[in-house]
Amino acid sequence: MSVSFGKMRDPGQSLRAIGANFGAALARIIRPPRFKTTRLLPPARRLALGALIGVAAVAAAMALLDARGVSFAHGLPPGVVDTFNEITDFGQSGWFLVPLAILVALTLLLAGPAAGRIGNLVLASLGVRFGYLFLAIALPGLFVTIVKRLIGRVRPSDSGPFAYMPWSWRHEYASLPSGHSTTAFAAAVAIAALWPRARIPMLIYAVIIAASRVIITAHFVSDVVAAAFVGGFGAVLVRNWYAARGLAFLPGLDGAVHAKPGPSWRRVKAVAARLLAR
Repeated sequence: MSVSFGKMRDPGQSLRAIGANFGAALARIIRPPRFKTTRLLPPARRLALGALIGVAAVAAAMALLDARGVSFAHGLPPGVVDTFNEITDFGQSGWFLVPLAILVALTLLLAGPAAGRIGNLVLASLGVRFGYLFLAIALPGLFVTIVKRLIGRVRPSDSGPFAYMPWSWRHEYASLPSGHSTTAFAAAVAIAALWPRARIPMLIYAVIIAASRVIITAHFVSDVVAAAFVGGFGAVLVRNWYAARGLAFLPGLDGAVHAKPGPSWRRVKAVAARLLAR
């Protein structure tokens, strides 16, 4: 398969190449686990405990913080609200999913004989990581998009924090959980799993996005608390799925999941230079 940026082949051939490489990548993702789930953290019991803690935290926020949070937001200066109204857009999933989808497609398109053995290994390694990030962010977001409509909680309004219209698919009845906050916390956990040094900056980003949803009165405090748990646990479950198959992660003997070393930036640049030169 010959691919280059300088001489692009016909679209039909490119689509067939992407399809073939996508099938091979999908087969790796859905293959049987190489490692027992007992070697992965968090195990089922810890997940169940975390879920109970999450439910308790959401209930406490509903009872103690939701009404206060709305009152606090209404008392903020208009300039502060306007600023956070701009910031909140950076919690939209498209900021992550569109670039990641493009990067995954590029790795699928460029893989083949033209890339060489080392080039294919680099592309496969990058593709696995981009695919992991895409799924770890997209799946929790998709789950929340459906569940919030089934719950039907009314967004902050004169109806108060305990108004619901279940099974409603209208925007104003889609408060719990917050979609933006789910995306932010899923991205924070997923990215930190691959690059631990990014943990603090990504956590700050997620907290700011969650705060923005409350400040612009698009959500209650309990909505973003629920989103933090759903986004974080969703990303962890996707990470564990990959780790069980030895993709991007490996479970250690201590039960913790460790990111596998990826290709160096020097290696990535060398492969890119080779493909650009053809």
